Amino acid sequence: MNKSEYPIKGSCQCGNVQYELLEEPLFVVACHCKECQKLSTSAFSITAMVNTASVKFTGEMSSWSRVADSGNTSGAKFCPTCGNRIYHFDPKDPGRLKLKPSNLSDTSIINPTMHVWVSEKQDWYQIPAGVKVFGKQP
Repeated sequence: MNKSEYPIKGSCQCGNVQYELLEEPLFVVACHCKECQKLSTSAFSITAMVNTASVKFTGEMSSWSRVADSGNTSGAKFCPTCGNRIYHFDPKDPGRLKLKPSNLSDTSIINPTMHVWVSEKQDWYQIPAGVKVFGKQP
């Protein structure tokens, strides 16, 4: 990961939800599952796994959830005004969040070291050399 100055500010598109990332993510992953393709309207979605205590949020967020292939609940928080997804979470793991880092003011930390669900990857996308690759969820 690039060395950035922390905290890094982030916000939804309309600015009603704002946050500060206080420290470097645990890791950054690109997910190629069909659900993440729907979410990102692209070939994959980027997630920065962070400790819950390392992010401070302000503003009202709405919630949504679904049951993942694993049987776990995949929760999401998003801005009720612009709909911008802010983070995902597993209710069974309250100590970590899956931050959607594309809405950070400094996106230099977005350098995935892992690609998951490549079994559903778009054929035209080439995964960079030197990253961990998993057919499904590790």
